[in-house]
Amino acid sequence: MEDRVMFVSPYTTANRMKRMVWTACWTLLARPFPKSTLMPWKRFLLRLFGAKVAKNANVYASATIFMPWHLEMKDHACLASGVDCYNAAPVVIGAYATVSQRSYLCTASHNISSRRYEQIEKPIVVEDYAWVAAEAFVGPGVTIGQGAVVGARAAVFKDVEPWTVVGGNPARVIKRREIKDFS
Repeated sequence: MEDRVMFVSPYTTANRMKRMVWTACWTLLARPFPKSTLMPWKRFLLRLFGAKVAKNANVYASATIFMPWHLEMKDHACLASGVDCYNAAPVVIGAYATVSQRSYLCTASHNISSRRYEQIEKPIVVEDYAWVAAEAFVGPGVTIGQGAVVGARAAVFKDVEPWTVVGGNPARVIKRREIKDFS
């Protein structure tokens, strides 16, 4: 007979309770307000639960944030409609960076080489002026470089160099990003 080892959650009871209170607060006090309505209130709620959110960052009400205390958003950063920010580890969204509709930022996976299948957590960084387009997946430990663009529905498992455009699954470099109009 095989020895079985059950998966053990990395989350304490206190962590689960805190997330439950957070989810209830966001669902009741932020989700009812569409798109850009009451953005200061939404930033306040995030800060109340430990997020570091710039005074002009935007988080849409339909975004899902697993642990706000692991979220940092700089000036004019944006988490758009339906973004799933599974931030078991820190997620940093740089200045003027956008994570578009229904994208998935996933900071955790499991150790498939272990019988225990332990959770592994690694941070995600989306640097200044970067854009993660609609429905893209960004995996644990990935840095999206300054000014880089992750194409719609791309799956990113490795760092993206600054000022490049990537797409596909797995994401591959398509071209360099060049800004031609600064107005």
